[in-house]
Amino acid sequence: MWASWWFWPLVAVCTADQFRDTAERIMQSTPVIDGHNDLPWQLLKLFNNQLQDPRANLTSLAHTHTNIPKLRAGFVGAQFWSAYTPCDTQNKDAVKRTLEQIDVIHRMCWLYPETFLCVTNSTGIRQAFREGKVASLVGVEGGHSIDSSLGVLRALYHLGMRYLTLTHSCNTPWADNWLVDTGVDEARSQGLSLFGQSVVKEMNRLGIIIDLAHASMATMKAVLQLSKAPVVFSHSSAYSVCQHRRNVPNDVLQLVKQTGSLVMVNFYSDYVSCRAEANLSQVADHLDHIKKVAGAGAVGLGGDYDGVSRLPSGLKDVSKYPDLAAELLRRQWTEAEVKGVLADNLLRVFEAVEQASSHTQAPGEEPIPLGQLEASCRTSYGYSGAPSLHLQPGTLLASLALLVLCLCRL
Repeated sequence: MWASWWFWPLVAVCTADQFRDTAERIMQSTPVIDGHNDLPWQLLKLFNNQLQDPRANLTSLAHTHTNIPKLRAGFVGAQFWSAYTPCDTQNKDAVKRTLEQIDVIHRMCWLYPETFLCVTNSTGIRQAFREGKVASLVGVEGGHSIDSSLGVLRALYHLGMRYLTLTHSCNTPWADNWLVDTGVDEARSQGLSLFGQSVVKEMNRLGIIIDLAHASMATMKAVLQLSKAPVVFSHSSAYSVCQHRRNVPNDVLQLVKQTGSLVMVNFYSDYVSCRAEANLSQVADHLDHIKKVAGAGAVGLGGDYDGVSRLPSGLKDVSKYPDLAAELLRRQWTEAEVKGVLADNLLRVFEAVEQASSHTQAPGEEPIPLGQLEASCRTSYGYSGAPSLHLQPGTLLASLALLVLCLCRL
């Protein structure tokens, strides 16, 4: 009996190593597809997107959650890089800023071709897996980036955008954001306006994944009921585990299950524990809950690395994904379920979005009514003379008000 004090701790250590070893074995063939990483935003803030600045070298980049060695250590095989521009660019230079962030993602692939492979479809992700590279995809974070234009939406698709987050932490003229549910913002579209419905239909037609992270509950439900393809929450967690309005409530998780959609769990401590501190085990609690309510096929990973200020202990950067996979194995998730969380669930959704697309169908053309656009010095070319455009009452007055406002600024 004298040896018992050290025996059980030793067994625990050996068991932990076993789960970690199994996780790494699984990830050799099924690496992580992460739904949301804000490294491009950090590159803008730190280096003004000048990737050839020696300090911006992604093989040695310090003080970020993401660099190439960390991606390798974390078995990251595909990443949706966030082309993000803040809400204060809405009605200003949001489109320009978004184009620049898409450009920096493309230049990452150009500058580090041995590591990154820019792809635009599920087949490309599988190719990157075979080549041992990180499939790099563009996710545009915030519907304000399309400036309420189906033409801009299509242009961003042609530049590689494969998901669009319908709102960030601000309403667009056609969709409501999560702050509506807190009372901070007022509902503008009661979820989704008629033009918002057109955006959803055009995304379905093109094969763009609809992302409902940051959306209000009404927007979530409206889109889940309207979309012909599954959707994702690229970086959201479970509301029942942490009652933060950025997380997904159970009634929406039921719709996620019914539509074959996906919740990619966010690692931001405030969304994990509703406190400034959290740990890896609590992140796994969110995965467990989504699995329980919506099924194992509804769970993915969207760490939000380099977009948040606080992360759980045990998940300090992108190198720590194997530890989370090991925790799921410890909780008796099957290897097939773990593979689903890592990659297979997202691939299933992406393939379903691609299959639902129809490029032979005529593109949507009806523009948003001018009166729904917020006051700014935007021009109104096309609105006055388009015979099929039904202007809402007050549009002429709104246009005159914009003209007066612009003249006053001269």
